[in-house]
Amino acid sequence: MLIDLHTHTRPLSHDSDLSPDQLVEAAKAAGLDAVCLTEHDFVWDPEEVRQLARRHDFTVLHGIEVNTDDGHFIAFGLDQYLYGMHRTAELARLVDEAGGALVAAHPYRRQLPFELRDEGDWTEPLERAVANPAYRYVCAIETLNGRGSERENAFSQALGERLGLPAVAASDAHQRSDVGRCATAFQRDIADVPDLVRELNAGRFQPRLLASRRADLR
Repeated sequence: MLIDLHTHTRPLSHDSDLSPDQLVEAAKAAGLDAVCLTEHDFVWDPEEVRQLARRHDFTVLHGIEVNTDDGHFIAFGLDQYLYGMHRTAELARLVDEAGGALVAAHPYRRQLPFELRDEGDWTEPLERAVANPAYRYVCAIETLNGRGSERENAFSQALGERLGLPAVAASDAHQRSDVGRCATAFQRDIADVPDLVRELNAGRFQPRLLASRRADLR
């Protein structure tokens, strides 16, 4: 089952050009089986998610991308954003209490210096990233981000390997052309968020590259 774990839609994510309906239509056209709505520091109303899913006869799940002091993390199983989530330990506590799952999103950001994104030795930044205490709380790391360059994603993959964490892939879609570039392949069917949390925590998934990035985004 192919699921895009990381997407953004307007107006809840101000930097997205995608409406929720456009996202789902693009996901269906790309051959995906489900999408997760993970807006920036905002959780969708579950009833609105159900209405969107019914309207398109397509599996739509909800999560949240949380901006923390240690980077961005995708949380599943939470019903709202609460003050304090910007501290990773507090976010992890809330996710654990909710019986949820936490995934590290595009870890190259803030950790791979701009001047090293095209060339240069990233040994020192990688060592600093490995020492980031926030990764003790996650069940997986996003090693393939649809908006990241090949080198940025290679950094994320190297980090995941050093940490011994399972890898996921997601489009991080903000526009229609982002959808369908990559997704996570799950071994078992997933119908709702509890199913997703169970499979993420069990590690029954693999990242999948589905389409190449456009040259002008490299």
